[in-house]
Amino acid sequence: MLQVTRHRYIVTDGRILGGEPIIEGTRTPVRAIVEMWRQGMLPEEISQQLPHLTLAQVFDALSFYSDHQEEINEYIERNRIPDELIDSSAALL
Repeated sequence: MLQVTRHRYIVTDGRILGGEPIIEGTRTPVRAIVEMWRQGMLPEEISQQLPHLTLAQVFDALSFYSDHQEEINEYIERNRIPDELIDSSAALL
């Protein structure tokens, strides 16, 4: 069931990613935008890398994160690939 939030572009839907906050009309989770931002990408760069999102949607995701940091950080941690599963030779590519 689709649930709206106080943020214009952010919704949750139990049928998509287990109810994780996403950008409405997409399957893009807020955590994906936050992770790109944490890696040093500017919001404008994020919307270029994810061209299906508008700059307003990216900013709204970051605003949602500001209001729900603990929740989004939990989603990030749950979806993190353990270091021992990452092939170190892939980092050289």
